[in-house]
Amino acid sequence: MHILKYYVKRCVGLPGDTLSIRNGIFKIRGYEGAIGNDISQQTISKREDDTFEKEIFKCFPYDTTFNWDIRNFGPLFIPKAGNSIQMDRSSYILYKKYIEWEQQKILSIHCESVFLGDKQIDTYQFQKNYYFMAGDNGENSQDSRYWGLLPEEYIVGKAWIIWKSIDPYTGKIRWKRLFNPVN
Repeated sequence: MHILKYYVKRCVGLPGDTLSIRNGIFKIRGYEGAIGNDISQQTISKREDDTFEKEIFKCFPYDTTFNWDIRNFGPLFIPKAGNSIQMDRSSYILYKKYIEWEQQKILSIHCESVFLGDKQIDTYQFQKNYYFMAGDNGENSQDSRYWGLLPEEYIVGKAWIIWKSIDPYTGKIRWKRLFNPVN
């Protein structure tokens, strides 16, 4: 994610949710309804793994411990302010950048023990809310599958109309979509 760039994404995971992607389809633990752009997810679901470019297929947290990809991902707990997690190698890999951002201290692991600064920690209580965001172009979208969770402070607004729509195949403006509400 480029910190100086604005992105328009769908929120598919809220603070406190546990999200996974199974065969390209987003799932939230305890919820059976559709989440996000169903057409995009179905397209990913129907493709064979070896037809994706390596850079597109690999995703957060980019670690072989998890071996997640854009078709099979998670489960990932999305922290809510006040939630606590046990600190182990897995939680270190998944939540390191968020804990360091919240605490402004280095998180490290030595001999299976996790340290925040120079203090060993067994649990961590999150101070902030986080979200999982997904783009509509699921096969080529900069979103939480690639850059991880989004802190609430980074959300600046909610899209409500389509002000520009370019056909990705022709490069032409899709006039019928302009100024329609975002669904």
